[in-house]
Amino acid sequence: MPEIKVTVTETQYKSLQYIALDPSKWAENAVHERCRHATHEICGILMAHCNDNNIAMQIGKDAQVSQAFSLGLVDTRANVAIENAKVITA
Repeated sequence: MPEIKVTVTETQYKSLQYIALDPSKWAENAVHERCRHATHEICGILMAHCNDNNIAMQIGKDAQVSQAFSLGLVDTRANVAIENAKVITA
């Protein structure tokens, strides 16, 4: 399973302690919540595409996110940025 590590300064940590009982858990929750929103958005894109094109949708969010990527309905932000840079420089 991928792991994301974030390093903050002492001041940033103290500031997080001001707003959160446990800064590490707060940060972890923020990432999980953003992932949940992205997953919901991707599944919505896939559902619309499958309904419009009479395509069977995979079962389960993990499979649906994979299906959306494999169908080219969504892409990583890094790939999108590269493609956008190509358009700007062309």
